[in-house]
Amino acid sequence: MRRSVLFLLQALVAVVAVLFWWVLTNTALFGDPARTQFFFSTPGDVARQILAWFASGDIWYHLWITLLEAALAFVIGTVAALILGFWLARRPGLAAVFDPYIKAANSLPRVVLAPIFTLWFGLGIWSKVALGFTLVFFIVFFNVYQGVKEVNQTVLQNARMLGMTERQLLRHVYLPSALTWVFSSLHISIGFAVVGAVVGEYLGSAAGLGYLIAQAEGMFDIAGVFAGMFVLSGFVLVIDWLVTLAERRLLVWRPDSQSHH
Repeated sequence: MRRSVLFLLQALVAVVAVLFWWVLTNTALFGDPARTQFFFSTPGDVARQILAWFASGDIWYHLWITLLEAALAFVIGTVAALILGFWLARRPGLAAVFDPYIKAANSLPRVVLAPIFTLWFGLGIWSKVALGFTLVFFIVFFNVYQGVKEVNQTVLQNARMLGMTERQLLRHVYLPSALTWVFSSLHISIGFAVVGAVVGEYLGSAAGLGYLIAQAEGMFDIAGVFAGMFVLSGFVLVIDWLVTLAERRLLVWRPDSQSHH
């Protein structure tokens, strides 16, 4: 599908969704408009709230705080997962020993951990970074682990026959094999890094998008809640687009890399 056609179809979906929302909240087709507006606000009110935030400039500080928390969680979680994933994937015996513990740690509900992180790290950014880390780490770890395990054994054996060192194998065999898996996980983990930061802010903070949403919810400002969610969604899409650009540059060797985008 041509990129221009794809963009038009995506825009059409957004237009239809907003139009349905407008009909829902401004006509009597689905009941009393005043009642539906109380629960869903209106597209106009939400747009005005977003414009007011950007016009005043207040939103930039909150975006920066959330971006900093999400970026730290993303980078620390990804680096830790890459190192541990590569290390355990090449040591099957050690991986078997730690397997139940890793799965048990991954099964812990993150929302339950949020108050614990707040107790440990305080109300500053590090409690949000810790929460985001727990979400990012396991997604990237399992993908890296699987990517290294999926290395083509024929290529690996030939490389060893040619006398490649372990460092050369890591660079020229293991890393290229895992890159596709890694970037697949990064697209998901970007969103989870932001979710971790926002949930942490929502539960207790003095700044960030989660703080804005919590403040609006506390005042029954439905337009503010929806505005915060739309800004958050746009924020994640921009970051995901940047990851896609990086993916295209790093996976340029892959024959079908362009056809997926």
